[in-house]
Amino acid sequence: MADVTERLPDGVTLVRAPNPGPMTLSGTNTWLIGAPAWVIDPGPAEPGHVERVWEAAQARGGLAGIVLTHNHLDHSQSVPELRRRSGAPVAAGAATNLGPGRFEEPALDLEPDVVLGDGDLIGPLRAVATPGHSADHISLLAGGVLFCGDTVLGEGSVFIPPGGGSLAAYLDSLRRLSALQLEALCPGHGPVVWDPAAKLRQYLEHRLDRERRLVDALARGSRSTADLLDEVWDDAPAALRPAAALTLESHLDKLEQEGRLPGGVERLAN
Repeated sequence: MADVTERLPDGVTLVRAPNPGPMTLSGTNTWLIGAPAWVIDPGPAEPGHVERVWEAAQARGGLAGIVLTHNHLDHSQSVPELRRRSGAPVAAGAATNLGPGRFEEPALDLEPDVVLGDGDLIGPLRAVATPGHSADHISLLAGGVLFCGDTVLGEGSVFIPPGGGSLAAYLDSLRRLSALQLEALCPGHGPVVWDPAAKLRQYLEHRLDRERRLVDALARGSRSTADLLDEVWDDAPAALRPAAALTLESHLDKLEQEGRLPGGVERLAN
């Protein structure tokens, strides 16, 4: 895969995995910071990608540690190989009390060496709890640079799985990040975001606009998944319609928890 040539924050290296797709955009972003290197989200276990991450770490004096923003395979699958090569500790966030989620993405069977809670420090990074995309999701702050995993993407919007109050938690996470003084967002997929305040504002407005449109569609009598998708997620391309259906379910969960969901709405099975 070609080297990444886009502008990066000072002191940060990006190795992009060759796993492009509708959900991963141009591929999973693996970030390195510090010397020796702390590797953030080492990515899929594709041999060429693992080798590039390893070489990038060696160029920084070795691998000090591995930190996950969340344990989905496209971010974590190469952990065992890098751990085997380096003996470096692995840190990950603790699952929040969102309750049982549904339709979660596949995750690695992982026993981290360090479980990070909100505000914990590891190497040059401070953990910021940002549940929503997953219950264990954290973002990692280094000065004014935030490695935000799948809380914010460089392009498009984020998939929020239904169940466990995930959408309400996600909106709280966006609001929390909006209160930080940030210079750049280094996302799990897509390019660096150089206007974090505007991007976070856009993300919040996008979700709240979806909710307003959904409430209006329900008030007009729409009850089926197909009708609600046609009315509220009419901009979703065909390849992303299944993910849009799950995001719709997350919105319905939130309305139900708030006592605002009318009867007779079609729901997806667990």
